[in-house]
Amino acid sequence: MTDNSKYILVIDDERAIRDMVCMALAQELFQWQEASDAHKAEALIKQNPPQLILLDWMMPGISGIDFARKLRRQPETMNIPIIMLTAKTEEDNVIRGLESGADDYLTKPFSPRELIARIKSLLRRSQPENSHDAISINNLSLDTSSYRVEGNGQTIDLGPTEFKLLRFFMENPDRVFSREQVLNNVWGDNVYVEERTVDVHIRRLRKALEKTGHQELVQTVRGAGYRLSNK
Repeated sequence: MTDNSKYILVIDDERAIRDMVCMALAQELFQWQEASDAHKAEALIKQNPPQLILLDWMMPGISGIDFARKLRRQPETMNIPIIMLTAKTEEDNVIRGLESGADDYLTKPFSPRELIARIKSLLRRSQPENSHDAISINNLSLDTSSYRVEGNGQTIDLGPTEFKLLRFFMENPDRVFSREQVLNNVWGDNVYVEERTVDVHIRRLRKALEKTGHQELVQTVRGAGYRLSNK
């Protein structure tokens, strides 16, 4: 691998899906490796951690849900962005996939164009911005250059989407944003994502902020959306 910033790991037990995904990646000049189950994927990750993982929900042995949870528990892999690929279209299943640790999801069948759009959107959210500013509110600080968040002197580990969510709210304190506005500003207005996805990531952000007692900063405004405020 010569450019690890464009290296994607594809994990799916269906050969046809892997072939379609890898063809789409090749057309966009991404590099990739593929695995048919979590055991093989784990070995590849140890050899060369990917920039992003495409992970099938239903696999033999360890399911994608359980594998995502395992990756999120390990310091070496906890911040690797994950897009869950699933044939389960029911809303509860989508939310369950996100709550397992995935940053985004695609329901099968999906188009290569949509897949690439989601990958590029998530990679953009995962990269530190070209800024050297630090933002601080109520002893909660976010450094955009080092991609670090600290509360009361303790490091808070956030995934790429939660980091960008927190940054967006901290840069716009006390303003109320609807789910649609949050999606447009954090995910991008050219990527279709269900509005309920925002709720899941807000819950994940609050859970992470519990470590330092800052979860109450992220507030729900009934009938309007969300805001960050220390009032």
